[in-house]
Amino acid sequence: MAVNKQSVTVQEPGSVPGERTLSFSVNGRWQKVNATPTTRLVTILREELQLTGTKISCEIGRCGACSVWMDGELINSCLTLAYQVEGREITTIEGVGTLDKLDPVQEAFLQEGGFQCGYCTPGMIMAVKALVKERPDPSEEEVEEALAGNLCRCTGYTGIHRAVQRVVKDLS
Repeated sequence: MAVNKQSVTVQEPGSVPGERTLSFSVNGRWQKVNATPTTRLVTILREELQLTGTKISCEIGRCGACSVWMDGELINSCLTLAYQVEGREITTIEGVGTLDKLDPVQEAFLQEGGFQCGYCTPGMIMAVKALVKERPDPSEEEVEEALAGNLCRCTGYTGIHRAVQRVVKDLS
């Protein structure tokens, strides 16, 4: 009787082949996370760092629910891979305002009813903040363009547009 001798590699608990330690800043705090280079940023944020404000929806970069900032630029975290965040600065909705002091964009969404179910709201807020940072007094066309990558299935956008108008008025 022949004995089949196979090589068996024992992995450390929680380790995955190809996994690397990544170091990057999230909301002003440096993090070290073990992930494969192709792990999506949204997965790292939600599952590894427990930052669940960033939502998963379409997973193909069309809805904006997963929007965060990377080095101050708006990105879709569902399309951003782990290897791309090494050494970068990520800001999520949890890094915008506090429970005690809301960011002006958050306050405007609250005051103007710029949400209904709230699922798209974190991504919308990140997009509006990016817009007013770049264009403090945007035209209606610029607002439409800035929000084009964010879908809301509940509000019809009226409250969201009122929130943007309030932010622009309050910041001027």
